[in-house]
Amino acid sequence: MIDVLLVDDHALVRRGLAELLAAEPDIRVAGEAADAEEALAILAKAPVDMVLLDLSLPGRGGFELLGEIRRDHATVRTIVLSAHDAVQSGVRAVRVGAAGFVSKGGPPSEVLTAIRSVARTGRYISPELATALADFAQLNRSEIAHHDLSSREFEVFRRLAAGRSVSEIAHDMALSVKTISTFKTRIMQKLGMRTTAELLRYALEHRLFD
Repeated sequence: MIDVLLVDDHALVRRGLAELLAAEPDIRVAGEAADAEEALAILAKAPVDMVLLDLSLPGRGGFELLGEIRRDHATVRTIVLSAHDAVQSGVRAVRVGAAGFVSKGGPPSEVLTAIRSVARTGRYISPELATALADFAQLNRSEIAHHDLSSREFEVFRRLAAGRSVSEIAHDMALSVKTISTFKTRIMQKLGMRTTAELLRYALEHRLFD
């Protein structure tokens, strides 16, 4: 039996996933969480084989949670579910520690395929993700500068590029305005940019936010 934790801030999405998995004799839903804090609390108490993780979470983002799971729960495998495609999020997810990536725009059967593949081999690489990884390997340094950002820096970057103010991001992520301002400065330095408009243009070109 494969015990799976569902992490998505939308109750309807979790319900749909739970119903999909409940019909399978070899897969069991071990718990549901709407954010990173709930997910980590469940992982601290319940034995779980796998996490199905949405990247767009309130508070700490999915990439940050993914890193924590990899660090603190080494035996747990994570499959990322995202409204973005593999080019936008899949490559970074794998580099941060995901065992697989499934686009929410794909067929429900792919979720089942990914779960069983990860349980059997420790990895699920779809044709879409394989292509994205191959393309990534061919890019020059200036085209992948955002991959040098830490998970938290990347989450702040995405929110800045989506038009959120420093104070709004601080509230969303339960951090101080000073901390977010520091992250913004680091992001600007790493990407070689001087204005938020440049961040927005870069994010649009690389399709990095919803």
